[in-house]
Amino acid sequence: MRLILSYLKKYKLLVCINTISVFGFALVELGIPTIMAEIIDKGIAEGNMPYIYRMGILMAIISVIGVLGTILLGYCSSRISSNVTRDIRNDIFRKAQEFSHTEYDAFGVSSMITRTTNDAFQILQFTNTLLRTALLTPIMFLVSIVMIVRTNLTLSGVVAITVPFIILGVIIIAKKSGPLSQIQQDRLDTLNRISRENLTGIRVIRAFGNDDYENERFAHTNEKYANISKKLFKLMAISQPTFFFLLNLAFIGLLWISSQMISRGTLQVGELVAFGDYLFHAMYSIMLFSMVFVMYPKAQVSANRIQALLETKPIITSPENGVTETKEQGLVEFDHVTFTYPDGEEPILRDISFTAKKGEMVAFIGSTGSGKSTLINLIPRFYDVTEGAIRVNGVDVRDYDLKALRSKIGFIPQKTRLFTGTIANNIRFGKKDATKVEVEHSTKIAQAYSFIQRKAKQFDEPISEGGANMSGGQKQRLSIARAIVRKPEIYIFDDSFSALDFKTDAMLRAKLKEETTESVVLVVAQRIGSILEADQIIVLNEGEVVGIGKHEDLLRNCEIYKEIALSQLSKEELML
Repeated sequence: MRLILSYLKKYKLLVCINTISVFGFALVELGIPTIMAEIIDKGIAEGNMPYIYRMGILMAIISVIGVLGTILLGYCSSRISSNVTRDIRNDIFRKAQEFSHTEYDAFGVSSMITRTTNDAFQILQFTNTLLRTALLTPIMFLVSIVMIVRTNLTLSGVVAITVPFIILGVIIIAKKSGPLSQIQQDRLDTLNRISRENLTGIRVIRAFGNDDYENERFAHTNEKYANISKKLFKLMAISQPTFFFLLNLAFIGLLWISSQMISRGTLQVGELVAFGDYLFHAMYSIMLFSMVFVMYPKAQVSANRIQALLETKPIITSPENGVTETKEQGLVEFDHVTFTYPDGEEPILRDISFTAKKGEMVAFIGSTGSGKSTLINLIPRFYDVTEGAIRVNGVDVRDYDLKALRSKIGFIPQKTRLFTGTIANNIRFGKKDATKVEVEHSTKIAQAYSFIQRKAKQFDEPISEGGANMSGGQKQRLSIARAIVRKPEIYIFDDSFSALDFKTDAMLRAKLKEETTESVVLVVAQRIGSILEADQIIVLNEGEVVGIGKHEDLLRNCEIYKEIALSQLSKEELML
């Protein structure tokens, strides 16, 4: 509730108009029965036509006010609830951009999608209902009760007996729906996760013939979600028929008592008509208000999930007055760096130290799981070191303004990621204001220019979601061009040549060497052939440095490097 109220404060004027329109609607609903009773008892019964005309005109005026109030109420409630939901989604997305990898791992991508879509939608529905009924129904109920007692004290006993049962039912439904709503949203997270895994991994699933298994897994999860939803919907569905059952019982009691009173002359027909309307409005107001209570637990669950995300403080933040410029350029230092993942027990990297200077190419090689990708992810502060320090241009990366630090880096990840749009747009993702000449230059270095020219629309060729219409090698070359176009101080290649053939790889590295004379180049590699000419090769094994040097030195002094080299190249090629 606190979350919704914090957003409603932004729309005070609309909330005020919404409140005023509530009174207009209530005026019609309660004013017309009173006028009808007066017309029946004083106009029709006494044959007073002028009085009937006057009351009819008054009824018409009140009806017009009611129509305007109803339209205004619908407009304001819809506008406010839509704007609140829009603001929540914008804030969730904005917050997500601040998260480090640690927060993404903690929440999970599927859960964050659910919070942005389904949870925000639950808030929209609840806010809309709240604005329409939360103010209207208490007013109508209280005024109806006053009018009931004022009309006939004897008949008001019918309300006194019926209303407590309705209130009790609302409380029971609200208490039971809360836990069910929490389970429902958690299972929706799981359903989204499985859907996302299947859609992104459809090629692997088909290649291994696991379609039936995945269908069964999805169906099982979907069935669990459907079952909990059925329980929740059944619980919600009880409220309306129960209300009408109690309302009908109340009307039966009303008609039975009022028939005896009319026969004794202690109740007029107009009063009975008005009393029936007041009774309906009193009980209907309770039912409408009960919808707020029934929806509240589910909305509260969604609000808590969104609140938890919005209140999460990222572990990695940009310091106040962070460093943006340095005198020194092109220097990366690892000073006794040790790193353990936030939820890990053992360090992934231990006591890593090296220096990479401008114009140098430093390569990292080692067996799978040795910590190569983890090491380079520490430079742009995707994670922070556990011990030691990483310095860029002599300044600890933790002292940099985050945007300034990352603007110095051209990062090509291990898993290439292209965005929906054109080839040119994807390359300009590295530099928004890149000219056509700069874009073409970057693709020529990345060996992408030739295949782009063969496309029907060349640089305006559309790229589908995830780059599905591009081969693995094409995606890697476009990712490399995206980094080159920004002309960074530091290039980070995380096994970014793996999908390239040897000829393209050699041509790209030759062109890249000419382009990066004023930059630091850090390369994670699996192929020895890609790093033979590196100025420094760092060999990692189980998170520790077991060798540093040039290719020839490591062949003589590092047994692990020699084993890797011999597994890929012959002794003749290695000149052993």
